[in-house]
Amino acid sequence: MAAGSSGKMARMAANSADRPVLEELDHDECLRLIADGTVGRVAFDDGEGPTVVPVNYSLDGDAVVFRTSVSGRLNRSLLTAVTGGEVRMAFQVDRFDEASHEGWSVLLRGGAHPLSEEEITQVTAVEPWPGGERDAWFRLAPAEVSGRRVRRP
Repeated sequence: MAAGSSGKMARMAANSADRPVLEELDHDECLRLIADGTVGRVAFDDGEGPTVVPVNYSLDGDAVVFRTSVSGRLNRSLLTAVTGGEVRMAFQVDRFDEASHEGWSVLLRGGAHPLSEEEITQVTAVEPWPGGERDAWFRLAPAEVSGRRVRRP
């Protein structure tokens, strides 16, 4: 072994022991992490390609409830795609600490449908941050829930 190689190997081993690790999260942990959140991202196809927009949301069981502007791109795209059924979309929430290089990300994928007036009265309130009316309500029922966490050992 060349002079200095053992020192370099020891430093590399020490550095890898300090590196964050990536772990998969189970269904329940994913829902626990997003239960207290207020802002997530909805990914959908607006007819011109994939689009991602932030929305305020609440968790209703396993489902995500969010609202948007009746005249907004998200509502128009969902209502155009939905004809008495559901439209497939994704919903994502994450939290990161850039200083420690730790954080988590949760992804839900499934069908979304507009809520009826009766359904709206039965869900947890979603308080929109942006100004203006947000009278179009949707529920995303996840067919798939996945998540990952980056943490220090």
